[in-house]
This record gives sequence, structure tokens and C-alpha cells, in this order.
Amino acid sequence: RQGPEFLLCTVKVLVPIAMGTEEMEAVILAGVLRRAGADVTLASVEDGLEIEASYGTRIIADKPIAACADQVFDLVAVPGGMPGSVRLRDSEILQRIMVRQAEEKRLYGAICAAPAVVLMPWGLHKGRKITCHPSFVGDLPTFRAVESNVQVSGELTTSRGPGTAFQFALSFVEQLFGLHAVEDVDSTLVRQNKTCISLFCIMPFS
Repeated sequence: RQGPEFLLCTVKVLVPIAMGTEEMEAVILAGVLRRAGADVTLASVEDGLEIEASYGTRIIADKPIAACADQVFDLVAVPGGMPGSVRLRDSEILQRIMVRQAEEKRLYGAICAAPAVVLMPWGLHKGRKITCHPSFVGDLPTFRAVESNVQVSGELTTSRGPGTAFQFALSFVEQLFGLHAVEDVDSTLVRQNKTCISLFCIMPFS
């Protein structure tokens, strides 16, 4: 996926959203991948484009999911959150998009509740090692469940929750654009690997 011909093409990414989607996961996915140069579409599975996310943030999608039904995406990445994951699972159009994505061996992924709530009912976890939010890990097949922050298993990538959303998004940057792109994008995020958090400040350990 990192050859010169691939890099000349626009990388197209779909991030579906619904009422109750985890806002941090959706926005971090879109923001990080756009920084890398991807053409990211936020698509609503609701009747309207505006959704209220799980903690009350309002997000306006680029288009309805129906407008994406016949498009080809290099990546479809599903944010979690509740009840957003259930509403995404109940979208027949999104299900068709995701099943086709997996059948055609293009990248797909899910984070937080979505691996258990969305991917499992559609059978898109089979034969893969997967992770998810600790609250839902009991729903995963025991012999396939792992506790990694990010788990890449073939075309499927899964992750645990809002706190791992940057790692999740950057794993897609690496898969789509290469390690050099991860370094370029990550340098703009000013992330710290080790931090001391108090009520008054956040500062690196000495």
C-alpha cells in the first residue's frame, strides 16, 4: 500500500457516526488521518447530518451514509460509544459497506465498544485477534481477545477507547502512508509518552 503508484492516489477513508458516537474517537480519527493527507468522509447513519455524540458534543457529518454505499474506501474506521455503536450496527447500508470492505481485503477497524457491538454481529471478527473497551471484552471470543491498546490482525485493526484513539489513528497512518508519515503527523500532535498529571499542571517527568 506504500508504493509510489499508491501514494499518487487519494487515500479515501470513511468514518461513520451516529447519535451517541464517542466524539473523541470520531474526531481524532478524522483529524489525524486528514493531517496525513487522507480524504476523510464523516457519514451519518441518522436521518440528518447533525448528530449528538455520547457526551453531548454536536458533530455535523459530511454526507449521509447512503451517499457512500457505492464508493470504494481504502479504510473504514468505526468509532465506539453508546448508544452510537448500536445505532451503527443497525445500519444495513453500513453493514453492506463493511462486509464488502472485508471481502475485498481493504482496511477496516473499530474502537471501544464497536469491535464487540458492531463487528461481531456482522461476523467481521472471525479468524482475527481483537481488542475492545474493557467493559465489552467479556463479549469477545476468549481465544481471540487480547488486551493490546491497538491490535492489527490482517486488514482489521481494533483498539480500546478514547485514551488509545491517537494510537489507533496513527496505526492507520502507518498502514496507509508508511512510518515516515507517522513521524511527520505525530510531531505535530505534541504527545508526551510519560506525563505527571495534577489538578494544576501536566508536565513531563524529569
